Amino acid sequence: MYHALALLLVALLLTRAEVPQTFLVASGFAFIVGVALFSGSLYALSFSGIKWLGAITPLGGVAFMVGWGCLAVAAFSFKY
Repeated sequence: MYHALALLLVALLLTRAEVPQTFLVASGFAFIVGVALFSGSLYALSFSGIKWLGAITPLGGVAFMVGWGCLAVAAFSFKY
């Protein structure tokens, strides 16, 4: 839920930026990858029962952390 709100914040900040913000774009991609890997692997694990899919879940968590880090860097360097 919070990562969907973060994606909305990234989209809002990208519309307000005068110059392209590479860290904002990177954080958006990281949040999308994080949702796909984290939630997708948990859904696939629960529906299929294939146990090795649980090993993919931490990669989604790492993508979330990268997304929050890029968003923090972009927020501190944001200029209107």
